[in-house]
Amino acid sequence: MQTPRSAADLGRRAVRAAHAVGRRVVDLLLPPRCLACGEIVSADGALCPACWSKVAFVAAPSCRRCGVPFAFDPGAGAECGECARRPPPFERARAALRYDDASRPLILGFKHADRTHAAPAFAAWMARAAGPLLAEADVIVPVPLHWTRLVRRRYNQAALLALAIGRIGGRPVVPDALVRRRRTPSQGQMRRLGRFRNVAGAFAVHPRREDRIAGRRVLLVDDVLTTGATVEACIRALRAVGATAVDVVTLARVVRED
Repeated sequence: MQTPRSAADLGRRAVRAAHAVGRRVVDLLLPPRCLACGEIVSADGALCPACWSKVAFVAAPSCRRCGVPFAFDPGAGAECGECARRPPPFERARAALRYDDASRPLILGFKHADRTHAAPAFAAWMARAAGPLLAEADVIVPVPLHWTRLVRRRYNQAALLALAIGRIGGRPVVPDALVRRRRTPSQGQMRRLGRFRNVAGAFAVHPRREDRIAGRRVLLVDDVLTTGATVEACIRALRAVGATAVDVVTLARVVRED
């Protein structure tokens, strides 16, 4: 006669076996495909060898502050010239990829073409790039969309990344901690100063979420770091309600070759 414990164990094994069979059937009917080109790959969320070779991951040596890669190793703890001239508002920033011709289609497809199935893979890359930033975070917060843009797009790509990163790192995520108070024009064609003016005062912490931010170290999540205008505006809002420090992790960042 089976005990309740052994019966429960058999039940769990049966469920796992059913899931495994179901996964194999799905893989036969809908095999996993490369996130970039659509070629069949060995696992979900992977790139084929050809696309993998084209994607440039941000690697050391890099600025200890903003994470921009160096052409040579200047030694531990070195900062880039930009951070030395104008210290950024964040403590540290890291990115998984360079934003270039190889990564741009990946990011734009995720951001605008409903390719949300890529979020777990992208988040894994970001979590690896973040390293101690994720380990030391008290709470994870995504850069928000204005509600009108969210209704049209149906999802906030930064929130999807933040939730996936939180699951990887075992850190709490507050998807609605920040709100975008006004709808700002797209910054794609704006110069640096125009970007900062465009988002100045555009963000605030939701009044019901202030207690989740005050006195805590925040990891701010976005898709691309360009001039830093958006993250700077968000950081100002987070610090205004008492965040002790803010780190930043993005899927990609623009790297000037000069």
